[in-house]
Amino acid sequence: MRIIYGLLIAALCAVLLIGVPKWRGPVLPALTVELLPMELRIVASGEVRYQSLARIGSEITGTVTARHVREGDTVSKGDLLLELNPDELQARLDQAQTLLQQLQKVSRPQAQAALAEARDNQRQASREARRREALAQKGVISAEQVEQAQRLELNAKTALTRAQLSVDSLAVNSTEERLLQQRINSAEAELAKTRIYAPFAGRVQTRNVEPGDLVQPSKVLLEIARSDGVDSSGAASDGLEVVVALDEKNFAPLQLQQPVQLIADAWPEQEVRGVVRFIAPAVDSGRGTIDVHIDVVANTDQTPQQHTFLQGMTVSANIIAAQRERTLVLPNDYLVRTAAGQSQVLRWQDGTVTAVDVQLGLRNMTHSEITSGLAEGDVVVQAGKVSDGQRARVRFEQAQHVIR
Repeated sequence: MRIIYGLLIAALCAVLLIGVPKWRGPVLPALTVELLPMELRIVASGEVRYQSLARIGSEITGTVTARHVREGDTVSKGDLLLELNPDELQARLDQAQTLLQQLQKVSRPQAQAALAEARDNQRQASREARRREALAQKGVISAEQVEQAQRLELNAKTALTRAQLSVDSLAVNSTEERLLQQRINSAEAELAKTRIYAPFAGRVQTRNVEPGDLVQPSKVLLEIARSDGVDSSGAASDGLEVVVALDEKNFAPLQLQQPVQLIADAWPEQEVRGVVRFIAPAVDSGRGTIDVHIDVVANTDQTPQQHTFLQGMTVSANIIAAQRERTLVLPNDYLVRTAAGQSQVLRWQDGTVTAVDVQLGLRNMTHSEITSGLAEGDVVVQAGKVSDGQRARVRFEQAQHVIR
């Protein structure tokens, strides 16, 4: 009889050991829904460029006699960069100036003197012609002598007219003088092209010329990146920017003026602030990407910026597309997608799991924002090992405090 009772007790214990846990349900990971900060970030890699990169060249063909800058030099607007041999153009200018001086100091006075002489000769010839005409009327001289005097008077008038035209052609601001002045201005302009100046303040990026090189208008001699300081918004007005080729599938949440965190591969420990300035109006169909231009924001706090971005440097860009200071957040592995496309979670309450429809807001690679369907303090369990209406026990997991 004792053996029978023992077997009954053992069977009862086995039933309790197997049945009770099965009745109570499996132990599943669970999480208490909390209000947490959340950010939606778009991560991409880009390249440092300058919005304003001037390619400096020569407007004339010439030989370089002096180079005053090299790569990395900072220049101000108007600084002398290069000099070309000016000898030939200087000779042309000197010749034009000499011709103008000759007109003003030699040809013009000579013409004026010739005009005065022609005027005196014309007056003398006129008096002689009148005198002979009077003598002819008295019969003192012949008609032939009168005609000779009248012919001399006509020649004198013609010479006077020529002298007057010569004076007019050499007068102040005359056509001749203006032509010579234009010739001087042209020669001065050509001579000025032998000295090449910085068009704006900036930093020399590349140089492709040395003294002694023969340069032509088609050749790029220097490249200068504009650098004029900081504008009123805090953005670097030197045109320093980072251009990233963003995958078009990440384009939807992107907007202008969104803040960006920039980290150069060369200095991964330093974070530089940026802002989305321009989004290309078209997608590159070959790559399936869209170019996003990010302005580098000047450092206005007390922390000094240890490094400077350089042209062509590779930079990682974290674009902060959206932010929530406090919102309901769940890890993505707690979400269930139904056949109808509805998002659900398995809420645990009084030992029973219930499927609840939820609406999602921000979503990133690891977490999602819950806009409706749950409340703060609700307990949810991971999907996959339990069904709607099943009893289960939970093992709470610690939630993250900053969700990115």
